[in-house]
Amino acid sequence: MKKLITAACCLLVLTASAQKKNKTAEKFAQTILANELQTHLYIVASPEMEGRETGTEGQRKAAEYLKQQFTKIGLAPGNNGSYEQFYPLYKDTLTDAQISINGKSFEFGKDFSFASLRDLYTATLYFNEVVYLKEPDSLIDLKGKVVLIHAAGNTSFNSRSIQQLYKQQPAVVFFVQNNISQMTSNRSRRMFFNLFNSKINPISISVSPEVGKALLNEEFNDAKEMKLKTKAVSTELMFSVTKNLQTFSASNILGVIEGSDKKDEWVVISAHYDHIGIINGKIHPGADDDGSGTVGLLELAEAFAKAKAAGKGPRRNILFLAVSGEEKGLWGSEYYSNHPVYPLEKTSLDINIDMIGRKDDKLNSVDSNNHVYLIGDDKLSSELPNYVDSINNMYIKIITDRKYNDPKDPNRLYFRSDHYNFARKGVPIIFFFDGIHKDYHRPTDTPDKINYDLYEKRTRLVFYLAWDAANRNNMFVRDKSLADVPTR
Repeated sequence: MKKLITAACCLLVLTASAQKKNKTAEKFAQTILANELQTHLYIVASPEMEGRETGTEGQRKAAEYLKQQFTKIGLAPGNNGSYEQFYPLYKDTLTDAQISINGKSFEFGKDFSFASLRDLYTATLYFNEVVYLKEPDSLIDLKGKVVLIHAAGNTSFNSRSIQQLYKQQPAVVFFVQNNISQMTSNRSRRMFFNLFNSKINPISISVSPEVGKALLNEEFNDAKEMKLKTKAVSTELMFSVTKNLQTFSASNILGVIEGSDKKDEWVVISAHYDHIGIINGKIHPGADDDGSGTVGLLELAEAFAKAKAAGKGPRRNILFLAVSGEEKGLWGSEYYSNHPVYPLEKTSLDINIDMIGRKDDKLNSVDSNNHVYLIGDDKLSSELPNYVDSINNMYIKIITDRKYNDPKDPNRLYFRSDHYNFARKGVPIIFFFDGIHKDYHRPTDTPDKINYDLYEKRTRLVFYLAWDAANRNNMFVRDKSLADVPTR
């Protein structure tokens, strides 16, 4: 009995010890300062960076700034002696597009437009029928055919059903919609694309009701009112496209602090440094999205570098990963996860910070000046949520909100930032987020709107979590099936 009591006492001592604050961590967390965050952010979100759109000079300027700072901080280059991991990028320029139906020509920009140029190719195609599709579960063979959907007001087709339609491999899909000219004015925003994931979809074309009438004749009104059943209609259709394709590259920026006795294991801290660039002549600076995460990454790297210089470096390696292409579709993190520089099976955790500089003004029941959203920490590791909460309660005591953690939430935030590409590979993740504010993706997302004291507090919380994750004895358990992880 005495031995059992002694063992129990020892366990209590060890548990209590595990819950004590780490004075070294506290010391270096204090080096993360609001005024330094502010200084960096005014540079990253400056007009000179031109909104940091992937594939543009602004994005390349931001990449150079990050490399300079990583060098100054003392991070080791994270990709075989280089700070950059390049991935291919392509730019389409549409030089000509024509549609003719039964000898009548239609005007690009007025009568038809493209949601994306990616799946277009230079060609002239002829068809003698179009398949009007009322509902997505049609049994008609659609391979190689032209499909017409009256999209305006038709709730039968959503993103999932459209993807199922694409799997049937139609050649062209026409979507009858209104406001074609407005769609066309923004098409230049979708000229860049990646081909490292070369899934080819059918050609998707938004067309005006006039095009729909030309294809369906007197039956168009029935289609508009959802009275027309799925059927094939004879027609003489010519579709022609001419494009010019240019090859570019974009890059992720990787910096490393080497671990001590666990050099085969990794903790990743990620943020995207790109934004949406210049739209209609106005720079979108992206101070919060995701200048705040990018600059937070710099401050975190500097704090860990100072610790290492003082002989207090982490046990595990830490990868500071600034990715581009997030706003285009998580391209940079997708490329890294498919071409990892360091093994994902040995990556204990990805901490993703995307928008951590603003308070959520829509909050009523809690203090918005002491609040952060946590997303995705429960998906792959059962121990991670409690672990995050214990670190927070020990050091910061910020209000943690998992409102958006449900993948079924209509905002779908779990799928909308770079952590997702780690999660889909089985790496436990946690995503720090401040909420969707009125300046989201607007020219008014500027550095003066940032709550720097709150920004500092959130960044320090990430530091404490990363510190403990890099120094704990074991990697985070992966005890939830990847098959159960929500997918897009």
